[in-house]
This record gives sequence, C-alpha cells and structure tokens, in this order.
Amino acid sequence: MMNRSAKEVSLIKYLGSKRTLIPVLTQLIASSGAQTAIDLFTGTTRVARAMKALGIETTASDVASYSEVFAKTWIELDSSAVNLKQLEKAIDELNHLPGQHGYFTENFCLQARYFQPENGERVDAMRERIETDYKGTWLYNPLLTSLILAADRVDSTTGVQMAFLKSWSRRSRNTLELRDPDLLPGIGHAIRGDATELASSLPVSDLVYLDPPYNQHRYFGNYHVWESLVRWDKPETYGIANKRVDTRFAENKSAFNTRKTMPDALAKIVNELRCETIMLSYNNESWLSREELLEIASAKGHVEILDFDFKRYVGSQIGVYNKAGEKVGLPAHKNNIEHIVIAGDRQTVRRMVSQLDG
Repeated sequence: MMNRSAKEVSLIKYLGSKRTLIPVLTQLIASSGAQTAIDLFTGTTRVARAMKALGIETTASDVASYSEVFAKTWIELDSSAVNLKQLEKAIDELNHLPGQHGYFTENFCLQARYFQPENGERVDAMRERIETDYKGTWLYNPLLTSLILAADRVDSTTGVQMAFLKSWSRRSRNTLELRDPDLLPGIGHAIRGDATELASSLPVSDLVYLDPPYNQHRYFGNYHVWESLVRWDKPETYGIANKRVDTRFAENKSAFNTRKTMPDALAKIVNELRCETIMLSYNNESWLSREELLEIASAKGHVEILDFDFKRYVGSQIGVYNKAGEKVGLPAHKNNIEHIVIAGDRQTVRRMVSQLDG
C-alpha cells in the first residue's frame, strides 16, 4: 500500500485527540490491508488523515459543522487536483485585510474573553470576506479551516470553550495569521450526520474506526465558538461563556452523553456497520467496562483489546475552572489507559496485533 507520508499538521486543541496514539493506529490500519476505511467520529480528522496518507479511500464523518469543514478540506479535497497557488493567494489577501468590529469581536472578545479584541477584529474581517468572496468555490473550506487553526493558536482557554482564562494567555497576544492548511492528495469523502443515524447507510468498507464521546459533556457546547464561526449564523448567546442558545436544545445532545443510552447506541452502530474490521478507541474513564466492550465488539467477530498508558487531556492536568475562568479545583490523576479494541476476521485481527508487537 502506498504511503503518502503526509506531515503531521498542527490541529486544534481537542478533547479526546488521538495525537499520541496516531503512530499505533497508523501501524494497525496499515497492517489491516484495508483499501477503504471510515472514521466515524472524526472530530479534527486526525485519524482520517492518517488513513488517507496511507493511500486508503477514506470517508470522514461527524455531526459537528466544523468537523465537516475539516473533512471537506483534508479528506474530500485532492490536493493534486486543485490549484494550490490560488489558495496561497487567497490566504495572503485575507492576512492583509484591516480588522473590523463585528459579531465575533463583540461576543468572543468583549462579552467573553476567548480572544484579544484585535484578533477578534481580524477574524470578523476574514470571515466576512470568506463568506462573500469564496462561498461556492473549492477554496471555501480550506480557508475556513485555516481561520479556525489560526484562531486556536491565539486563544485564551484551557482547550475547551466552556470557559476562558481569568488572565490572558501568552499566546493570545500573538497576531492571528492564516497559514497553508497542508492539503493531502488522494480520494476521500466527507459526510455530516449523527453516527447512530448514519451507520446503516454508510458505504461498505474494509475498516471502520470509532472514537465516540466518553462522557456527559457535549462537543457542541465544548466547541461552540468553532460551530458559530463555521455556520456564521450569528446566534443569540447566553451565560458568561456566551454559548449558542441552541446548545441547550435536545437535538444537540448525543446518545453518547448519557450513561443510560450510550451502551445501546454504540452496540447499534457496531451491529449496523457494513465492514470487515472495526477499531474502537475508548479509555478507562468511560462508562463501559472491558467486558462490555468485548461483548459489543464481538458482533463483528474475533476481538482483541490493546491497552496504552497516556497522559490525560491538558485541561484535566491544569485543573478545574469555573465559567469566569477562575481555578476552583485541582486536577485528579494525570494518566489514563487508552483501549484500542479490534474486531473482525480472526486472521486479520491477529495479523494486525502481531505486526504491531513486532
């Protein structure tokens, strides 16, 4: 299988990011022999990027609007089929725009302090120009991706948008600047939707990777700024954190955010997926035991579980903060155990595990 050896891109700070697991996941995916693969809870598309870089026809799916933008940028676009000079020119033009006070500055820099006002004004100016000049063109999603990455590099949070720091972070004083998002060559697809509704209609594939939410926290609320930046619908907000009012709506709550409904939701997805092999990431802080994971995954055949000890998400290491960005609690344990569950044909699963051990 061809390896396009895409360099590691600096993605947004993200709960459940698989950055530390990528070398292991990549080796497992490569040894599976898959020609087609799906990353079902793709988030920042980190794992989907690894799949595509291996030369696999990759489908990336998530319910979040910003994840769809990432997937359309890094997975669906084929860098060999577009004019990269056009992207370079557009980025340069946006970087030279004068700032303008708008929705983003007012809501996320003044009413809430996620970003310095000067950077908020740059975001407002760039976002308006992207909407008026680039919507409907192939440049739209790469430019939105570049803008989100640029804003993430100068934010003043612990990594989620449930609160902002009481004092400005050092990085927040840097000037927001767009960079080349580093597109990948190859064939890919982006699908937006709820995994529990999509599973049965997804294309038949050799391999599916699952990385579902672990707890009660909604990604829609954790990353509401990115959701609003992508949609550019300028919604009403509430609270000190200035969250979108629709973060309270029932339709934006996942079955994976409730202990009672999560096991059945995962089992439903695994049963409905049309694939030869599944890989499932979970950790010891989740609501499922190893026994439950084994039972659910066994619907696809032989099951092996690999365990890896890693540091927890950086926000958990720093401590607990209230909505005003004030520290109100100390961090708990600094490490957790990441599980990789592999299920499918016995020979394939054992080959994947044995090649990893080798």
